Amino acid sequence: MTNSYTDLVKQTFDFPQEGFDVVDNYLQFNGVDLKALIDKYGTPFKLTYLPKIGQQINKAKGLFNEAIKKHRYDGKYYYCYCTKSSHFSFMVEETLKHNVHLETSFAYDIDIIKQLYKRRKITKETYIICNGYKTKPYTRAISRLINDGFKNVIPILDNKEEFEDYKKMIRTKDPVNIGIRLATEEEPTFDFYTSRLGIQKKEVLEFYVDKIKGNDKFRLKMLHFFMNKGIKDDIYYWSELNKAINLYCQLKKICPELDGLNIGGGFPIKHSLGFDYDYKYMVNEIIANIKSVCKRNKVDVPDIYTEFGSYTVGESGAVIYSTLGEKMQNDRETWYMIDSSFITTLPDTWGIGEKFLLLPINKWENEYQEVHLGGLTCDSHDFYTSEEHINAVFLPKTDKAKGAEPLYIGFFHTGAYQDQLAGYGGIKHCMIPSPKHVVIEEDKNGKMVDWLYAKEQSAQSMLKLLGYTK
Repeated sequence: MTNSYTDLVKQTFDFPQEGFDVVDNYLQFNGVDLKALIDKYGTPFKLTYLPKIGQQINKAKGLFNEAIKKHRYDGKYYYCYCTKSSHFSFMVEETLKHNVHLETSFAYDIDIIKQLYKRRKITKETYIICNGYKTKPYTRAISRLINDGFKNVIPILDNKEEFEDYKKMIRTKDPVNIGIRLATEEEPTFDFYTSRLGIQKKEVLEFYVDKIKGNDKFRLKMLHFFMNKGIKDDIYYWSELNKAINLYCQLKKICPELDGLNIGGGFPIKHSLGFDYDYKYMVNEIIANIKSVCKRNKVDVPDIYTEFGSYTVGESGAVIYSTLGEKMQNDRETWYMIDSSFITTLPDTWGIGEKFLLLPINKWENEYQEVHLGGLTCDSHDFYTSEEHINAVFLPKTDKAKGAEPLYIGFFHTGAYQDQLAGYGGIKHCMIPSPKHVVIEEDKNGKMVDWLYAKEQSAQSMLKLLGYTK
């Protein structure tokens, strides 16, 4: 048995696999030559591979539509993109190429909706699902959108008081569709028992009867259900889903216009080469459960809406670093120092202990060793020491010879939330700059082209933000 990194991976996982292959001892990501990009742009850089977004959307659409056909389910399926996962225009516009709808979470999202309409990326028939605990500017922006003729804007009530804002501000002649978010219960190991978002299930029926039923201005269109843990095959998820379906059936009997069940987001993405999630099974079980409960209650099944964010854009992203040096800090811990910071480029790694798919770009034929990865900041938390499948990090040994190529490493499937959480382009911890951002897309002839969306953040831009220069 040999000890090369290639041997380690092939002995541990089924490799190559979708999205990852090694050609001439260099890793390729979705067929993209990463070494060529390193030579062209240098490190560190963020990479967005736009074609992956459409692949993910079409995969989910296909699974839901197949399940609907298999179970002879009478409802329709609507795929919505959760914009808070990544607000970049090239990301949102890429999703819209695949006939999806949108979900918002804050007042400024509505300004994005208006810009997308101006650019003719959406129409006034596009579904806009408005989620979140809403500020007054947010409810005003939603109301203006509805007053301007956006027919399928659906504000999801997060609390009972929110409804009063729409009663005052919406002035359309046609009835306005609204939704109600259910406060779900989490599993016992979670930090809290009941989600801070939504209205308690026991209060929903009474609220509908008292405030919405008989009101010619509004009609209840949708129930919204989401668990923070995501869509997982365990007793807690199926229990909460069935509670939501049963409540839908109770409401449907007194509210015939109710015809939508929004099951939120929560599809996981691959954070390890050992990732194993049966999407087809889960979709079939969701459809079968909804149909079964509705049949038992003798009500029509609802249209199904999802709000996939991380699933949509997560697997399109990567961050590429160089190792600057190697440090032996005691008799058994080896540190590889990278040319950026985990805190500033992958904040989920230290904020919530998230693990991303880590692979070397080169030196796959070198022997491997257990290492710790350290970032450039002086913060003690700027490190990465374990992967999702194992409590360790193994990478190829570096070459000590003068002039040898450095070890390049990549964190993959980082396309959701990291820029939003890090505050793209702002002031970062220890003034570590935002890395350059490279985008890869297909041109009209189907050829892959790369372009630089943003240069590495300069010292001058940060000094201006801090008030040292004008």
